Amino acid sequence: MLLFSGYNILVMDNYVCKIASLDEVASMFDFYIENDTEERQNWIIWKEHALDNIKNNRTINYHGLLNGKIICEATAAIDGKNIQNSEGLIDTETAYLLAFRTLPEYRGQGYFSKLFSFMINDLKSRGYKYATIGVEPNEIKNKSIYEHYGFLEHIKTAQEKYPDGTTINVEYYRKSI
Repeated sequence: MLLFSGYNILVMDNYVCKIASLDEVASMFDFYIENDTEERQNWIIWKEHALDNIKNNRTINYHGLLNGKIICEATAAIDGKNIQNSEGLIDTETAYLLAFRTLPEYRGQGYFSKLFSFMINDLKSRGYKYATIGVEPNEIKNKSIYEHYGFLEHIKTAQEKYPDGTTINVEYYRKSI
């Protein structure tokens, strides 16, 4: 049941899709820093970059909240600074989508799909005509999901480097929005 729909927020029953505040993004990164001991050092650096990007209007962060708890998130990069391999992924008509995350206990229940739709509608309202995304070639499930969302046009394949030095291969795709 749709209770309220506005430019910056969508409320359905006890689930809210919204543009995240700086404090909300910081708290989400603090959660990952605290709970992902293997990637803790990467999360600390990613948090610093994420907050800098928000402060400088390079990204728009979106959150899905269930009963007030952040359960999923996504980011749209609208400026290529601090984004690896940004050439061909971001311009005045194209936003690069990244950092799709849903807490494990809420996956497969449609929450992220609602957040994704909210994000795409928000980007359209801002004048964006295309969205790009990156996925590791071995992430078969994610590739299938992104194909379902319409990311079919392969743009390029490149490598990304994590703060700890780990290097991954990434395939980039585009779709009209």
